[in-house]
Amino acid sequence: MELNDVIFGHRSIREYEDREVSQELLDQILDAGIRASSSGNMQTYSIIVTKDKELKKKLYSAHMDQSMVVDAPILLTFCADFNRMRKWLALNDAPVHFDNFMSFMIGAIDATLVAQNCALAAENAGLGICYMGSTLANCDQIGELLNLPPNVVPVVGYSLGYPAENPAPRDRLPRHGLVHYDQYQDYSEEDILEIYKDRNENGWNRYMANPRLKEMTERLGLKNLAQIYTIAKYTKESHLEFSQTVLNYLERQNFMENE
Repeated sequence: MELNDVIFGHRSIREYEDREVSQELLDQILDAGIRASSSGNMQTYSIIVTKDKELKKKLYSAHMDQSMVVDAPILLTFCADFNRMRKWLALNDAPVHFDNFMSFMIGAIDATLVAQNCALAAENAGLGICYMGSTLANCDQIGELLNLPPNVVPVVGYSLGYPAENPAPRDRLPRHGLVHYDQYQDYSEEDILEIYKDRNENGWNRYMANPRLKEMTERLGLKNLAQIYTIAKYTKESHLEFSQTVLNYLERQNFMENE
């Protein structure tokens, strides 16, 4: 496929064919990920490939009961990983640190760049993916199930397989609402209303077209998409809880030595 066709044809795939992905194809996808940019070429990430059905069943709960966790033939979990680097430093009589929040951010960015390279390679080969925010939100549970040692934290993950559905691509905010030249230009109220105009309409219509989502919206008395996002989907309480989970896990995994 042409690169633009791959990029502009991206969709989140939640239903998969009962069909295995060959090891040869998987290796090609992983090799594409490994070619991603990396801070200092340290490659401070690891990729966990999960195919085992019993392990996927255990991960199902940690991933908030999302069906694609067990339905897709493969789960890919991309981790910030300074475990390998720190062991290499010790073997070469070099100072062993990289145990602070900045180090986690470097590893998290590395892992995310690798994840997107793999995603593009997979979609180019006719496979589908669905990113799962639960990877970071429940990093402690997922880390335990994946047997992650200290200095390793799951950051990004998605299901992978042959699509069994063909959803329409989701809308995106307009370029002029996202791109700033030279310096950040803050938004007026008129700018915000114009930038989110189509999103408000398309998002609301999508919820109203789904009986389950429509019932939830009406039950909660929600009047617009912004209320759906902050009252139903991403509440302050849930984000505070997930934030604390991540901070606690970073400390446990030796990424909070900041003094």
